[in-house]
Amino acid sequence: MKRNPKLFSFSKVYCSIFGHKLRVSKNVTEHVHEYKCTKCGMEMTDTANGFLARLTPKFKETNDYLAKIHQRRRNRRQLFAEAS
Repeated sequence: MKRNPKLFSFSKVYCSIFGHKLRVSKNVTEHVHEYKCTKCGMEMTDTANGFLARLTPKFKETNDYLAKIHQRRRNRRQLFAEAS
């Protein structure tokens, strides 16, 4: 029987008892952020309805797309502000 080294972790037990210590790891937009727990490393993100959810590959892809759109709009807004 093989053992899984990630099966038990003291940091996960600590987070399950005391809660996660989330820090912002990436600002996607002004309102959407990605968070990472400093203790166990779990990643979370803001959802469309304002709650936190685990950062799945689907959410990661969505956040990357939002960041790209937001950056284009910000660059376009700066371009028009400089022109006037």
